[in-house]
Amino acid sequence: METSEDNPKDTNVKSTIDAVTGLVTAIPIYNDAIQPAAKEIGKSLATVTKTINIALLPISALVWGYEKISEFVQNKVSEKLKYIPEENIITPDPSIVGPALEALRYAGNSEVLSELYANLIANSMDKETIKKAHPGFVEIIKNMTADEGLILKVFIPNIYKPIMDVKLKLKTGTGGEHNLVNNYSLIGEEAGCKYPDLTPKYIDNLCRLGLLHMPAGRHLVELNAYDNLIKTEEYEKFKVQHETEHTGITEIKKYIELTELGTQFKEACVIDKGK
Repeated sequence: METSEDNPKDTNVKSTIDAVTGLVTAIPIYNDAIQPAAKEIGKSLATVTKTINIALLPISALVWGYEKISEFVQNKVSEKLKYIPEENIITPDPSIVGPALEALRYAGNSEVLSELYANLIANSMDKETIKKAHPGFVEIIKNMTADEGLILKVFIPNIYKPIMDVKLKLKTGTGGEHNLVNNYSLIGEEAGCKYPDLTPKYIDNLCRLGLLHMPAGRHLVELNAYDNLIKTEEYEKFKVQHETEHTGITEIKKYIELTELGTQFKEACVIDKGK
């Protein structure tokens, strides 16, 4: 039977993973035994109202402690590094891994978000990809929902997607316009979002984070690029509800693409390093 003594690479990877796991002990994980003041605050808050206490009770089971984070590093991160040559495995930058491990306390139960953190940590431990791993990416993930993480996966094979604003247009008088829907697209459905109807808001947030961008005044010129959008059931409802003798439906065609930062984030966090 082959042991770690027989396989220097396994020993190297294990020692590096153990070093990362050791960072967990430096993170201020909530613990009743070592933080009595916080415990007392928790008790006093619980006395304010039983309703609040009951509502928050399930959250306590979702917040990860030391053991869960250590298990995550030992299993998930190790799996992503199994094909990396021994000489490429390095001790990661604490400014990346430390905040990432801390953030896992609250995001670990989200498969999508924890996967982003796992890829980031693994890339920060590979000397060939460490330059892609940026400390700011931890804060970006912390400001994302799981649905937004799924949306970014849509951009792995494609650098842009068709999108448009749907407007109500007056046929008489000054011919003014009124917004019905901004950032209308099929991206949420394609990504498998839990709440696809919130896709316009997700896109706004991803643009705010600097990952996506919609060039002003530009649209796709490919034939039939927007056909799937204007043939949807939802778009037909717009027409039924708003097309009258005096009003009609019009579109402002646009497209959305990854920024340079978004491309780097995709390479460091979104693309599965283990495959």
